[in-house]
Amino acid sequence: MLTVAEASERILAEIRPLDIESVPLRRALGRVCAEDISATVTMPPWSNSSMDGYAIRSADITPVMSGEPVKLRVVATIAAGEFAPRPLKRGEAMRIMTGAPIPEGADSVIRKEDTDGGSAKVEIKDARDVWKNIRPAGEDFQRGDLLAKRGTPIRPALIGVLASTGVSKVKTFMRPRVTIISSGNELVEINDFDEVVAARRIVSTNSYTLHALTRVAGGIPVDLGIAADTKASLRRKLESARDCNLILTSAGVSVGDLDHTRDVFSALGGKQKFWKVQMRPGDPVSAMVSFELFVRPVLRKMQGHTALFRRPVMVTVEEDVKIGAKLTHFLRATVTRREDGVLVARLTGHQSSGALTSMARANALLIVPGTSPKVAKGSQLKALMLDQSLEETSVFSL
Repeated sequence: MLTVAEASERILAEIRPLDIESVPLRRALGRVCAEDISATVTMPPWSNSSMDGYAIRSADITPVMSGEPVKLRVVATIAAGEFAPRPLKRGEAMRIMTGAPIPEGADSVIRKEDTDGGSAKVEIKDARDVWKNIRPAGEDFQRGDLLAKRGTPIRPALIGVLASTGVSKVKTFMRPRVTIISSGNELVEINDFDEVVAARRIVSTNSYTLHALTRVAGGIPVDLGIAADTKASLRRKLESARDCNLILTSAGVSVGDLDHTRDVFSALGGKQKFWKVQMRPGDPVSAMVSFELFVRPVLRKMQGHTALFRRPVMVTVEEDVKIGAKLTHFLRATVTRREDGVLVARLTGHQSSGALTSMARANALLIVPGTSPKVAKGSQLKALMLDQSLEETSVFSL
């Protein structure tokens, strides 16, 4: 029986990034760059003002530094997107808006609040902005600079950077198509919920959670529905998945008379790399836990990511934690941050393998090694954060 780490290593060993496709920039969010991208222009292309105010020559306001106001003649107004009509001369000022190009000869922009706001002549009252409020040409990047390496995730800020250098399409790794197959005569879709009300069937929850997890991980879910507990039914489902990059099945892999997944998979030419892993819980929560541990890294690698795994965090448990079997347990928990900054964890309730509500309440998986059958309150364990809720708050605070 493999450890979680050993199983993950075997799964990922033969996974490679998918083919490359070119996508419009507005649709590239969340994708991964499949090539290095360099700047085609310098940005900003000219020195520009970071303030609404007056462009001046520092030599003209030397008296202001000693507390004596100076008046300058206003000879032009430069709006963003416009250029000065001529160089700035001695004793002159030009009104300038944020983002507007700095006129030749100017070396400072005095903010409007430090003047009398004059339109023909302006009185400079404070010299605190001498040699300031000018963003130099190329401050952001120079032509030829590397903006994104192959393997860089495309986030909102990078979208803006690529737009500024004229990139309208981005070469990215393709998103994996993921087939989802549930099996079991006891399962129905939501449309047949009358069967659930009549206590004859249960909803195929795994197909819904795996569909959602696949989407969040960047994959394209293809739900083929529920396979009956027959080899023929399962074989039809698997054969329908040949155009997908990955197949996720749930149930049908134990040793019962109706567990056909391994036999049918083998008959179709599949090779089994391993079967059992030293971990808990079991179905249906295991479908979500197994996805986080094994499938999510696969989908990320297929999409060209290099950071494949969630980073564990150290937490202090706020209650005694007990486990049964000597297996690594991934317990559903909520992790919060105390006022002193310490991360603390508390279980979300019943840890039964069938208790899906406790998974819905969790924002983390608390990792309890099989060597620790009992963990005392106040002890430290590792946890895998499942979302960003730890960093969110209902109160604005800086």
